[in-house]
Amino acid sequence: MSAQHERLRMMLTAALFAAIIGIFAQITIPLPFVPITGQTLAVGLAATILGSRYGALSALLYMLVGAVGVPVFSGMSAGMSIIFGPTGGYIISFVLSAFFIGWYIEKTKATVPQAFSANLIGMVINLAFGTVWLKIFAELSWMEALAAGFLPFIIGGIIKAFLAAWIGIEVRKRLASARLLPQPTKNRTA
Repeated sequence: MSAQHERLRMMLTAALFAAIIGIFAQITIPLPFVPITGQTLAVGLAATILGSRYGALSALLYMLVGAVGVPVFSGMSAGMSIIFGPTGGYIISFVLSAFFIGWYIEKTKATVPQAFSANLIGMVINLAFGTVWLKIFAELSWMEALAAGFLPFIIGGIIKAFLAAWIGIEVRKRLASARLLPQPTKNRTA
């Protein structure tokens, strides 16, 4: 298969994962400021399976589709008001988090423990960026922002990081063996 065809396939797969993030965003547990959602699990899966570039692309596409008005954000919401609202930092940080997770896995062995470490750090990136944004845009104190935007998500984040690592590595292995993912230049993928 030519490099151009492979690139097109990966871009379409990234778009599919953007849709998956939007679907997982509808799995919500409402909390006062920031709901618990399935978005972070989907972002972790995208990054674990697709790697840094295409994982980040899927998160970016998700953010852009929601920003222009397609109701893909939590609670079927959309628009720039969400991006520039109190919870927008979490959405923006999906791109950074996905890139880091994919990069980390690309630089190490694609194993569940390495993917779990990457997803844990990605969770911290997401929660830290989102909490700072929440503090600024909701005009909260640091303690209020941590209590509303960081602490309630730690246990769920650890569980989602493990699920993203475990499921992501299994799917990645199967897609690689079916030659549906680009073959790495180094022999690092399982």
